[in-house]
Amino acid sequence: MELTFEILALLFFVATLAGFIDAMAGGGGLITLPALLAAGIPPTQALATNKLQSSFGSFSASWYFVRNGIVSIRELRFAILCTFVGSAVGAEVVQYIDAGILTSLIPLLLVAISLYFLMMPKAKEQKGTAKLSEAMFAFCVGGGVGFYDGFFGPGTGSIFTVCFVALGHFSLVDATARTKVLNFTSNIAALIFFVIAGLPVWELGLVMAVGGFIGAQLGAKVVVTKGQKWIRPLVIVMSMLMAIKLLWEQHHDWLVSLIQ
Repeated sequence: MELTFEILALLFFVATLAGFIDAMAGGGGLITLPALLAAGIPPTQALATNKLQSSFGSFSASWYFVRNGIVSIRELRFAILCTFVGSAVGAEVVQYIDAGILTSLIPLLLVAISLYFLMMPKAKEQKGTAKLSEAMFAFCVGGGVGFYDGFFGPGTGSIFTVCFVALGHFSLVDATARTKVLNFTSNIAALIFFVIAGLPVWELGLVMAVGGFIGAQLGAKVVVTKGQKWIRPLVIVMSMLMAIKLLWEQHHDWLVSLIQ
């Protein structure tokens, strides 16, 4: 497809908004991935390009938290390793799925993650001992969520944050900081395998990356604010609308005949 200036400009602003939202509450991929699909990018390439641009945003937020001493890379080293391996496996597996199946699968995954956002309880700071040891948390959460991020991705940040709060009993700020580090790890692991396969649309991905980087820096500075009250509904509505659009495009004839 031809990448016009209008498409590049629109997706730049979409990525900036998504980076801002993702740094605060996660779920930025629920905005950028549907936008890439709506722009006509094939599913596997859309996943790869989304991973390219999101890597810059997650790095930006991670850098902010590490630089300000909110999170220690050393303390997360085993979780980083498990997340990297899980994401790499997910990114490799998704490349072996037929494009037609993937096209049908993406709207369903968008709906599923939207329902997760809709029904999940609001993360609250909890005191007490962690429910899982550090090693078990790294293996189960890091590896499992990492695999999901490599395979699909949208909503990964929110899933990580909920796990850190509910299972690790971290404060929201600490949970969000740790989430960004693991999210960057899973992003870069998946991106490496997508680049080897030659899948990212580089021009588009790098333009979006600049927007995502800027948005993530702004979002990290106001992390865990009242803005989350409108972020989650926005992400849910955007994702559901895009899922409906994709399902309509795929099954238009069947739906029309069903209505008639």
